[in-house]
This record gives sequence, structure tokens and C-alpha cells, in this order.
Amino acid sequence: MKRVVLIVFAATAMASGAWAQSQSDIDTALLAAPPQMKDGAMVIKWKPDYTYDTLRKGTNKLVCFDKSGMPGQQAFSIECTSQANIPRVAQNLKFEAEPDRAKRTAAIAAADKDGTRIKAEYGSVWFHVMGASKEAARNHKTIALPGATAASTGLPDNGNAGGAWVMQAGTSEAHLMVPGD
Repeated sequence: MKRVVLIVFAATAMASGAWAQSQSDIDTALLAAPPQMKDGAMVIKWKPDYTYDTLRKGTNKLVCFDKSGMPGQQAFSIECTSQANIPRVAQNLKFEAEPDRAKRTAAIAAADKDGTRIKAEYGSVWFHVMGASKEAARNHKTIALPGATAASTGLPDNGNAGGAWVMQAGTSEAHLMVPGD
């Protein structure tokens, strides 16, 4: 009888620890979520092979995840975006794992050229909280505009004017930048 009680106690303790870790992972991943979308956001945890486990199912289109310390990422890096962008994120993580910037840039350009570069959902927002540490992290938002140019949007392709602009215009990486964000 003592052995059964001990086994049940040990199993309960391990389950509680796993839940606490999972809840901590969920809370961390949600740091980048806008308050009005946080409760309904899906939360995933990336695996080393660029697949993921779902920690929490969502009720809206937002997905959040922690990229902290992954290859090519800052020490503290949390991101949320549209669930439609999950394949793009997986591809980004693969590219960003290449430590040589020239090789990484060439691989992205080759994927763009041969049509294998996965496009982000046009108009989707990418919410980031990133930095050298959680305490030094800053918020940043971009809006995906794959293929957009200054001509197609009426916005400049650089930030010299001080307003919103299209960064990496004309590529699958094109996105709207907002000063101070």
C-alpha cells in the first residue's frame, strides 16, 4: 500500500511540475500579445527540428511563441503573429540558424528567386518583445506586405522622412515600419 501511495504521489508531483512549466511557457509567450487578443491566442513551443507542440489552443487567429536563445535569436525573443504565418516562421527559424550573414541572405534571396520562399499573410501584424534580457526588451511591431513597393503603397521605401515606410520593398520580406515602434 505504501508503494502505491508513493507512486501516486510521485506521479502527481511530476504532473504538477509539468503543468507549472507549461503555464510558465504560456505566460512568457503571451508577453508580446496585444491585451485584447491575449486570452484567445494560440501558444506553441518550437522544437529543434522547426516543428512545434501546441501548449494552448486558441480561439482567435493569433499565435504566440518564445524564440529566446534559439539559433540566430536574441537572448530574449517573444513573437506573436497570425496562425497563417506558422509555415513562414518555421522557414525563418531555419534561415536564421545560419550564423554567416552573407550565406543566410543568399539563401533567402535564392528561395525568393526560385519561388520556395513562403510569404507572410499580407497585412498580418508581427508583435515582438526582444532584447538582451527580459528587463532590457523592447516592443516592436511590423505589418507584413510581401511584394509591396513604394509605387504600390504610396509610402517611401526608407525612413528618412520620419513617417511609416516599406522596409525591404519589392521582396517577400517587405513590411511596414512605424517610427518609434
